[in-house]
Amino acid sequence: MEYQIAVCDDCEADRAYLSELAARWAARRGDAVRLSSFVSAENFLFCYAEKSDYDILHLGVDMGEMDGVTLAKRLRREDEEIQIVFVTGYTDYIAEGYEVAALHYLLKPVREEKFFAVLDRAAEKCKKAEKVLFFEASGETVRVPAGQIRYAEVFGNYVTIHARTDVTVKMTLGELERELDDRFFRVSRSAIVNLSMIARVTKAEIRLSDGSAVPLPRGAYEQVNRAIMRMR
Repeated sequence: MEYQIAVCDDCEADRAYLSELAARWAARRGDAVRLSSFVSAENFLFCYAEKSDYDILHLGVDMGEMDGVTLAKRLRREDEEIQIVFVTGYTDYIAEGYEVAALHYLLKPVREEKFFAVLDRAAEKCKKAEKVLFFEASGETVRVPAGQIRYAEVFGNYVTIHARTDVTVKMTLGELERELDDRFFRVSRSAIVNLSMIARVTKAEIRLSDGSAVPLPRGAYEQVNRAIMRMR
């Protein structure tokens, strides 16, 4: 498989080191990799406007005018599938990394074995994002990549699947659940949520990275948090 990997950091030595590690990781697996490096968040966004097919982004936090967290928040408004890995010397931003569904926080100095383990996880998530579901709705077949599904909710005999385009189909939530992988968790009798898109969880609701809110029934808070931890 070929992966598009971007490294965005204002430190030249760190960019070179992370790019070298990524190349070694791909060679060890026998995969192809296309590496791109960027000196700033603005530089990345300029190129992203023309080429938005990156699979994995290694992102510094403290960078010039726009920091890495701000860049990640902008990316998440339109791209829910790119795997974001923050690379920093500080732990202060870990909570914000959770808000943008970051895959991991790597602390400098980055160790090769840890870097490879995180990339292995990112690669698995990229493979899962490739799965595509097909639904019959309004007399036509609708194609929905599984990685784009944020959540699904049931209304009577119909399920509405919230993705880039919402789709309402006549089926049960259990039927949909059997089509999905371990990124998805049934939080109640009437809703399934993509765990990788959760920004925060309270006792009353789940807040997703796009701002959507899914109500949580009493007693579900701990179950959801355990499911998130198992996925990570």
